[in-house]
Amino acid sequence: MASILDEYEDSLSRSAVLQPGCPSVGIPHSGYVNAQLEKEVPIFTKQRIDFTPSERITSLVVSCNQLCMSLGKDTLLRIDLGKANEPNHVELGRKDDAKVHKMFLDHTGSHLLIALSSTEVLYVNRNGQKVRPLARWKGQLVESVGWNKALGTESGTGPILVGTAQGQIFEAELSASEGGLFGPAPDLYFRPLYVLNEEGGPAPVCSLEAERGPDGRGFVIATTRQRLFQFIGRAAEGAEAQGFAGLFAAYADHPPPFREFPSSLGYSELAFYTPKLRSAPRAFAWMMGDGVLYGALDCSRPDSLLSEERVWEYPEGVGPGASPPLAIVLTQFHFLLLLADRVEAVCTLTGQVVLRDHFLEKFGPLKHMVKDSSTGHLWAYTERAVFRYHVQREARDVWRTYLDMNRFDLAKEYCRERPDCLDTVLAREADFCFRQRRYLESARCYALTQSYFEEIALKFLEARQEEALAEFLQRKLAGLKPAERTQATLLTTWLTELYLSRLGALQGDPEALNLYRETRERFRSFLSSPRHKEWLFASRASIHELLASHGDTEHMVYFAVIMQDYERVVAYHCQHEAYEEALAVLARHRDPQLFYKFSPILIRHIPRQLVDAWIELGSRLDARQLIPALVNYSQGGEAQQVSQAIRYMEFCVNVLGETEQAIHNYLLSLYARGQPASLLAYLEQAGASPHRVHYDLKYALRLCAEHGHHRACVHVYKVLELYEEAVDLALQVDVDLAKQCADLPEDDEELRKKLWLKIARHVVQEEEDVQTAMACLASCPLLKIEDVLPFFPDFVTIDHFKEAICSSLKAYNHHIQELQREMEEATASAQRIRRDLQELRGRYGTVEPQDKCATCDFPLLNRPFYLFLCGHMFHADCLLQAVRPGLPAYKQARLEELQRKLGAAPAPTKGSARTKEAEGGAAMAGPSREQLKADLDELVAAECVYCGELMIRSIDRPFIDPQRYEEEHLSWL
Repeated sequence: MASILDEYEDSLSRSAVLQPGCPSVGIPHSGYVNAQLEKEVPIFTKQRIDFTPSERITSLVVSCNQLCMSLGKDTLLRIDLGKANEPNHVELGRKDDAKVHKMFLDHTGSHLLIALSSTEVLYVNRNGQKVRPLARWKGQLVESVGWNKALGTESGTGPILVGTAQGQIFEAELSASEGGLFGPAPDLYFRPLYVLNEEGGPAPVCSLEAERGPDGRGFVIATTRQRLFQFIGRAAEGAEAQGFAGLFAAYADHPPPFREFPSSLGYSELAFYTPKLRSAPRAFAWMMGDGVLYGALDCSRPDSLLSEERVWEYPEGVGPGASPPLAIVLTQFHFLLLLADRVEAVCTLTGQVVLRDHFLEKFGPLKHMVKDSSTGHLWAYTERAVFRYHVQREARDVWRTYLDMNRFDLAKEYCRERPDCLDTVLAREADFCFRQRRYLESARCYALTQSYFEEIALKFLEARQEEALAEFLQRKLAGLKPAERTQATLLTTWLTELYLSRLGALQGDPEALNLYRETRERFRSFLSSPRHKEWLFASRASIHELLASHGDTEHMVYFAVIMQDYERVVAYHCQHEAYEEALAVLARHRDPQLFYKFSPILIRHIPRQLVDAWIELGSRLDARQLIPALVNYSQGGEAQQVSQAIRYMEFCVNVLGETEQAIHNYLLSLYARGQPASLLAYLEQAGASPHRVHYDLKYALRLCAEHGHHRACVHVYKVLELYEEAVDLALQVDVDLAKQCADLPEDDEELRKKLWLKIARHVVQEEEDVQTAMACLASCPLLKIEDVLPFFPDFVTIDHFKEAICSSLKAYNHHIQELQREMEEATASAQRIRRDLQELRGRYGTVEPQDKCATCDFPLLNRPFYLFLCGHMFHADCLLQAVRPGLPAYKQARLEELQRKLGAAPAPTKGSARTKEAEGGAAMAGPSREQLKADLDELVAAECVYCGELMIRSIDRPFIDPQRYEEEHLSWL
């Protein structure tokens, strides 16, 4: 048994191959190449299980990958298909002649019911080995079971429905718990609910299906030999534990709705198709005497669940009295009928038989066929063999069937991942809509196909459907790639021409006013569409030409705004003298380049509004670029023109803080021409420093001179520090102004005196005002009466100068006294210095034999030494070594030079003094030894190295020389 359920293809049985469920129709595809690279796998493939039963197979059920089959009358074989090599045999323990009538396995594969021909029912749980009889069920020949998919679990079934051969429907519940000897029975309860009748009385309940819809309603479908009953209702809130009693109670007084057919097989079977295990079923198929009733299940319908019902009638040789069908299973698009010697598959979309799979006689007649809803596999068996059908890609060619049925939405849904098929469907749908005169829908479909563009366009042109053609072109445009610029230009231009022609035809027709507005809105939507923006931008030149050729200025402006071609919009407004609209566009989009371009035009017509816009933009505008417009505008010289220019220039200077010389020079020129009063204020505000003013001083001077603004010229002269010219010009205006200019050169007394003399000469000679001249003397302390007297004429009496002369004499007398006092102080100071020198010559210090050098700590008297007034004593060489590092570089060089000369000088001779000739020769040779020593002492011993400035300057020097730090550091280790 190790090889049980190892699958292989029986060499004696052919594979049942179902090629696409409906007849193939050759449909040309445009733009795609149809090539089948490898052989397609059949939809239904039959495989025989490598298994030879020890006894004949009497029943087989499969659910949730669990397979159970009864062998003979007393053996149950259970196989977990995930562990096919571990079969499980269970003995039923029957000693009587009772046979297995039917077996029922729930959707979880956990609960197995075995109905015996002796009206007994056995229960086996997947996790147990014990076969447990259901005492409450005894006496009922079970024909069908309706499992509870909502509440059923591995540990319990929840409320379920049981149909019997006597036409009764019972409600029961099973528990998988196994108690001891006195434990609870697996059948918790078993109570009758309803009896199904046909014309002759109660009829066997052949099939039972219990489901719950998405809206919470419950429904039960039960079948007898000729009737299909529907029980529909909603359980009370919180009443799920009550099971199905409430649902059937609603039909206690009247029968439920049913479908009835005259013929009978003596039995019937119901099959559901459920996409997912715990979802609501979508379709049904009922095998009965007249054929197969199949259709869709619509849980939202209030009266009947069945919709789109169709009856597939049995072909000749199949049915009651001939070769009756034994079982039925339902897949997504097919139902499969099991006959004694074959399996037939019928497409539910077309009702055509697409498969007839015959079985070899050596396996015996077929008994039954079941479906595992969890895997989708189909299982068929005879008494000596088991077969399995694989269902693969059942929906692969369903689109063709839907296409032939003109159900294009469903056809597109089932070929969405196959571009060639989808193109075929779209082309067929487009042709269909075109024939139905639904041109807009046709255009939308054509735009999605790979059909030839020219053919489709001509098709709409011949039908005179410009609107549909525009829709087609617009959708084609939306599908272009960025590299297809030529096609984009063609489409956008063509669309624009279509819209413009349409608008031109409708314009002026009062009856077509609404249509005109709708077309205009569509045209504007096309122009402003974000999807087309890139293409429209690339074709904007040709579109503008089209708009111009049609004279549609309104849309020309509209399109220019959309393309952000504001230059064209502003130019259009200016050409039509709509200057305020042009300025509004400029102000809204705030493009500096457009302001520079159109300001010369706008300032001539709306100067105040334009200057307001300039001011609002502030620093975003470069005022230098606007000067040409202002210059052209203000050449007229009118007050309003100049005032607007001054207003903007003042804003640039005072608010924006502009420092460009051109701006300040232009403002100066405006002040000089139009507002002289503001000119001097501006110059004074700019300051008197030539390096801080932002205007050109020479230009300002020439400008002020040309317009006769003398005070302004005086100010410019002052800034240029041309004080003589400033005073000369100020004397022509105001003497007080000249006085202010004369006091400006504070550091040059000679120049100040010269300037004041100019003023005095002017006052005396030009104004002949002696009092004012005397006032000049009082204002400038540099002037004296003798400086001014030459300017007066000879006939002037001395009375006018009496006070000035007296004041001058007093000043001279005071100055003489000051000089005498300073001389006396200098004499006394010289005497004190001579006295101090005499005292210094008599000072001395005492050196004891035990005194030591302050640097080397050796006896002082061993070598030449220095003694300082502070008490410190140093050897000469120690002092030299201590002083040298603190001296500047030039003094160190001087010290080395003195040492070299002192070493080269001859030692003094013993005996009497040298003769005058020797002294004269030494003087001619150079400084004497005593002079060299004196210079050396002055350089080295001018102050104590420990108490003088040298020690103070060395306070920031490190104790250890950085160059010797490493050496000193290593010496301490």
